[in-house]
Amino acid sequence: MTTTQENPASSVIRSEFERRAQAHYETKKQDPINLLLGEEDGLYHHHYSVSDYDHSVLELPEPERDAAILAEMGRLEQEQVDLILDGLGDLTPESRVLDGGSGRGGTAFLVNRKFNCEVVGINFCAHHIETAERLAKDKFGVDDKVTFKFANMCDTGLPAGSFDAVYTNETTMYVDLDDAYAEFSRLLRPGGRYVCVDWPANDIVNADSASVKAIDKHYDCKIPKRSDHFKYLAKHGLVPVQVHDYTREAIPYWDLRQHSKLATGVEQPFLDAHRSNELNYIVIVAEKVR
Repeated sequence: MTTTQENPASSVIRSEFERRAQAHYETKKQDPINLLLGEEDGLYHHHYSVSDYDHSVLELPEPERDAAILAEMGRLEQEQVDLILDGLGDLTPESRVLDGGSGRGGTAFLVNRKFNCEVVGINFCAHHIETAERLAKDKFGVDDKVTFKFANMCDTGLPAGSFDAVYTNETTMYVDLDDAYAEFSRLLRPGGRYVCVDWPANDIVNADSASVKAIDKHYDCKIPKRSDHFKYLAKHGLVPVQVHDYTREAIPYWDLRQHSKLATGVEQPFLDAHRSNELNYIVIVAEKVR
């Protein structure tokens, strides 16, 4: 088991912003919006979705209605991982993949399930790591292939050129993009692939959005500007080969979640920001050229 004794938080957290980000997740050990959606199949996700939902669930009487809403949210979040799986391309069982900001391991387990490849999850939330390691061993029996490291995704300590692919699934709002993309480029072999799923601020539309600020405050995060993704990808030799905009498709998830009893209050800022195009939902697939 990875422990904070082996990798002290003081050597992993590099700034006050990262300290707040870590504290945000370390204090949310029993967050029902994540735990309830994964308790049946062991696939716990910390991301959203870009698919429409079954609107008939809203017509059901209680208590069936809320249970159906939760099940539908879980289905949508599970399907969202296809954005990562499709972007990774043709991996093999010999491939080695890094999950930057791996949470409780939901995406990592699905990547391994599809490609039977090695996946290394990086996370600076200790209880997420503990849960993911337990699931890898006891639930899925893949701890020989899927492992998790208590570390900073901007400074992993892993060997250069040791990965065929890197992905981040809605986690770049917790990093300095310049540092993160420098590290991902260092870790990738030449020709390796990076897949980013993110909801950046559209600085062409509004660089000072109140809705984006409200989301930042809710999650103690720092939503990156859309232009900064491409600026720092280029700086570090990561060339986009695919870019997809799913902003409109991201709206139904938040509409559904707003009807759930587990709604947290951040639903309306997301709806407002996506509808105004102040917050995008994008997938970037890039390849390392140098």
